[in-house]
Amino acid sequence: MLIEQPPLLYRLLFPEAIWRIKRKKRKVAYITFDDGPIPEVTPWVLDVLDRYNVKATFFMVGDNVRRYPELFEEIKRRGHSYGNHTMHHLQGFKTPRRKYLVDITKANRLIDSSLFRPPHGLISTGQAKAIKNHYNIIMYDLVTRDYSKRMTPEKVMDNIRKRVRNGSIIVFHDSLKAERNMKTVLPQALEWLQSKGYELLPITAE
Repeated sequence: MLIEQPPLLYRLLFPEAIWRIKRKKRKVAYITFDDGPIPEVTPWVLDVLDRYNVKATFFMVGDNVRRYPELFEEIKRRGHSYGNHTMHHLQGFKTPRRKYLVDITKANRLIDSSLFRPPHGLISTGQAKAIKNHYNIIMYDLVTRDYSKRMTPEKVMDNIRKRVRNGSIIVFHDSLKAERNMKTVLPQALEWLQSKGYELLPITAE
């Protein structure tokens, strides 16, 4: 539960971060992807999103954007929103503040977005305060855990069914580690969420 849906106490430590985005009179959820783009997975994700007419938000590692600029352009061309996930997928708790901020800036030279998500959802309060005036810090309300070898596709899908709620920011991964679970679950999740009346929206800087 601590991983799948961050507890209130952890959320309160970072008042500058966005964990959930509720809309009045609308039942919404936000599909997001971390760690891409990579040629083995991201094009497949884009095609599935097109099939269900869904726009998502991609939090991209700057070094992957550097290596695969054509995938970054394709994400933009298809109308998805996107954000910074650091240049080298650095974990905030393990990285000195100055090094962390420099890494974010390097990624932003390639990505140019005001949206930022810390890798692993881990960031120090000092790091968060240092970047809050430059970026919208987008956390999450539901982590699918598609990346876990201990999770089956059935368990990942069950996690979504049990914990999604109005305004949930849902995390998938367009990564090799998550590929097995994600490729099974993503179409099921999109279909199920839409059948339950959720409007699936991209995150914007508004």
